[in-house]
Amino acid sequence: MEIKELHQLFLQKKSISTDTRNILPDSIFFALKGDNFDANAFAMDAIEKGASYVVMDNVVFWQDQSQYILVENVLQTLQELASYHRKYLNLPIIGLTGSNGKTTTKELIHVVLSKRYETVATKGNLNNHIGVPLTLLSMGEETAMGIVEMGANHFGEIKSLCHIASPDYGYITNFGKAHLEGFGSVEGVVIAKSELYDFLHTHDGIAFVNPNDSIQISRTEDHKRILLCDVKLVDEDSEFVVVQVDQVVIRTQLVGQYNVANIAAAISMGLHFGINITDIKTAIESFKPDNKRSQLIDQGYCKIILDAYNANPSSMQAALDNFTKNEVSDKVVILGDMFELGESSIFEHQKLVDFIEQFSFHRIFLIGTRFNATQRKTAISFNTFEDFKNHFKKSDFQNQTVLIKGSRGMALERVLELF
Repeated sequence: MEIKELHQLFLQKKSISTDTRNILPDSIFFALKGDNFDANAFAMDAIEKGASYVVMDNVVFWQDQSQYILVENVLQTLQELASYHRKYLNLPIIGLTGSNGKTTTKELIHVVLSKRYETVATKGNLNNHIGVPLTLLSMGEETAMGIVEMGANHFGEIKSLCHIASPDYGYITNFGKAHLEGFGSVEGVVIAKSELYDFLHTHDGIAFVNPNDSIQISRTEDHKRILLCDVKLVDEDSEFVVVQVDQVVIRTQLVGQYNVANIAAAISMGLHFGINITDIKTAIESFKPDNKRSQLIDQGYCKIILDAYNANPSSMQAALDNFTKNEVSDKVVILGDMFELGESSIFEHQKLVDFIEQFSFHRIFLIGTRFNATQRKTAISFNTFEDFKNHFKKSDFQNQTVLIKGSRGMALERVLELF
């Protein structure tokens, strides 16, 4: 079946399923393969659960019926369908990548643009070779703006995602020490993330660029670009980030001064797309993070800064820098291992331990085998979360402010249950 024909079926059904545990009624089921599974084996199950069609690439499970669509490669077909649909809709797409802050920035841009436009953005962190196509296919003819988050841990992935999404605009939050296992170094990160800039440059797109980032400035000198507007941090004693643009003060519900650039990106895009500053202020002030990123949780007897969705050396450093500036006393740090650092893992974990032990934190708890292998003076280390849980005493945190941060695999939001 040609992509054009498949797209016509999709326009009739308007929904895609990729998991037989969550089949959408009357959807098209794409039987994707993974390292340890082959969804082709569940083709009949998908039909029985309500899918109208199954796109599959394993002839062993194919049946000679109109509901079964045999293709050469299901993933490639999904991506080609998404690319075709994106061109069919012909709407402005903003591509977003970076080492830290992608999802928070995406959500801020989303709430701002939604003040004027029917906007669809990547859900959660569905930002890979499967998530990007699904995001594009979630857009309909009523959609006026699209925001596509792009993640990568190897060279060429951003380039590939750009060819699927064809962004007209792009923004890179920053270049940091993320996924060093795949990129090798920060220089590698810069090259990989800049694949977004490269695509925009060769396709007459426009890059939004942080003027305070010298690397971004130098890499976009000959590009079409818009520099982020001047956003100043004010009221530094506030629990939440407060910024000012021109004469307008915006009081956010975000924790961490590192979010100023994320806010500036949302303001700049809002202004560029014709949204007045009053609506931008309302949108940003209404945004409350609830995704384990920059959340301030008041437990009554203590306060918790939950930033446990993910971590790398750069985001850890930013979170700790911000925490050291917090005026409260009795600060406690609970950190979990950082993943995907490759050969630099031991060095980066030790470097972080040496950094945090310079400060007079009330207590420092480190969780995970990587942190447990470091040399420590004052920090208390636990090999597993269970070890930490057995040590934990709720009463020890009375009237204290606690920062919780770690990589996704550590799932440190589990600490909240202990409180």
